[in-house]
Amino acid sequence: MVIIAAEPVLLALGCDKLADGTVEGRFRWVYYTLGGASRLELIEPVADGSFLTKFLDEEGPGLHHVTLEVGDIDTVIKTLEAQGISVIDYKEFEGWTEAFVSPQNPTGALFQLMEYHERYTEELDRPADDLFIGGHRVDK
Repeated sequence: MVIIAAEPVLLALGCDKLADGTVEGRFRWVYYTLGGASRLELIEPVADGSFLTKFLDEEGPGLHHVTLEVGDIDTVIKTLEAQGISVIDYKEFEGWTEAFVSPQNPTGALFQLMEYHERYTEELDRPADDLFIGGHRVDK
């Protein structure tokens, strides 16, 4: 279990656990804050045959992607695409909208862009201030 092994390291580095859940029985995700504006997310499969199982079988455990919270995902996507940077897998969920910057970009890293909706904070057992920089969403 990746999360069980990694969590003591993150806690020792000063991270606080923000959320812990599963997505449609496919994978578990645990979200940690680090400082005022940095967050880390760990994911691990809870069922065989998911994208994550395949990735781990091929690559082994390690960094999969970096998540960046944005105030206006559509504007960020337009800005990236204007620079010739490919954005993939745009999806809207009840609590957030996400898209990914393809790892084909010059950094070689997969970036997840996340715009949280106001209702997202109501589902967590944490104050809304913990989810937004400076205690509020970035204005659109």
